[in-house]
Amino acid sequence: MTEKYLTLVNIEHPIHHPVERETLVSVSEEHPGILMERTAAEALQELLADIGGKGLIVPVSGWRSRKEQEKIWADTVADRGLAFARKYVALPGCSEHETGLAIDLAAKAPDIDFICPEFPRIGICQKFREAAPYYGFIERYTKEKESVTGISEEPWHFRYVGTPHSIRITEQNLALEEYMERFAGKDRRSVSRRSYLPGRMFRGMQGISRMYASGKERI
Repeated sequence: MTEKYLTLVNIEHPIHHPVERETLVSVSEEHPGILMERTAAEALQELLADIGGKGLIVPVSGWRSRKEQEKIWADTVADRGLAFARKYVALPGCSEHETGLAIDLAAKAPDIDFICPEFPRIGICQKFREAAPYYGFIERYTKEKESVTGISEEPWHFRYVGTPHSIRITEQNLALEEYMERFAGKDRRSVSRRSYLPGRMFRGMQGISRMYASGKERI
């Protein structure tokens, strides 16, 4: 099980050991300055390729250094006010972006808001959202879990936790905080990794859908 990707980061669990930039890779050739942990970046590339999202979905923000997070916090407070910053920007040291496992995405557009990019629940963006768990990603901050995460809804923010955790978190409708509490306790069950290899289940489901759509279903 990919336990190493289950790092919980929030105001109660700050980052004590910052990630080194040298351990990260670019999420794509088109966006060399946006970095993630290697496995997460590869999963993101595979996911976008499989759903036909390249060029339609663009990365906005990946890994951030502590210094960059401090600047984003300060600039957001200055430009939009403290109340807004508290809703959408994590305090330095408490941001998932500092782990290299988080990515903010946007639907491609001429102008993209860096703090709150548009990632609607329709079209290719929703297709990404639905496929994400099969590639190790979860939608980290949902509206119904605001009281648990302490962060307002962020439809654009995805966190890599690896499979099978991403699938279980989504199926059980849990915040990462809730899942970690269960995972650390009696709910730590063995799961076969073979059936949860990134993308395999999703591509299999897509193949079945195409078969039925073409009238070639097997009897």
